[in-house]
Amino acid sequence: MAESNRKIERVQTGVRIEKRILKVLKALAARNEMGLGDLIEGIVLHSFEGRHPFEPETLEFIEQMRSAYGLDLTATDSHKLTEQ
Repeated sequence: MAESNRKIERVQTGVRIEKRILKVLKALAARNEMGLGDLIEGIVLHSFEGRHPFEPETLEFIEQMRSAYGLDLTATDSHKLTEQ
């Protein structure tokens, strides 16, 4: 039996995010031919279950994009960021 698509309700949000993180996320979404919201939902759902959202080849692409966009922030930096 094939899995059916789950019906959900999406809302528009005004989330603020660090500029270089957004660039990397947009590049990853474009690579996977999906919208940014779909990508973020997938990352969050995997994280909620304690699962890794990315395969090794995707992590390699992410690292290339991090380098290209000068994204030097790490998980250690989370909750310690302040705006200029």
